[in-house]
Amino acid sequence: MDILNANTSYRPHRKELEGRVARNLVKEIREENLMSKAELARKAGVSPLTIDRVEKGMNCRMETKRKIILALGYKLSDKHKIFPED
Repeated sequence: MDILNANTSYRPHRKELEGRVARNLVKEIREENLMSKAELARKAGVSPLTIDRVEKGMNCRMETKRKIILALGYKLSDKHKIFPED
């Protein structure tokens, strides 16, 4: 196999695309607060992998969103500021 001519473009599988939602502002707000993913995960009581998935726009439970909103220092009534499409 010729490595130089190999097709290296990445195309996500359908399973990877399922469950995607509109963009949220978790990453932007977390970075504005100089907070790492690990720190946000710890404050929210979720795994860093969950934070990573949420920041990439994957679906999550309402309870997870609630934990993230509060961990970022927002009120639940400010949900639309973090998750505008919900």
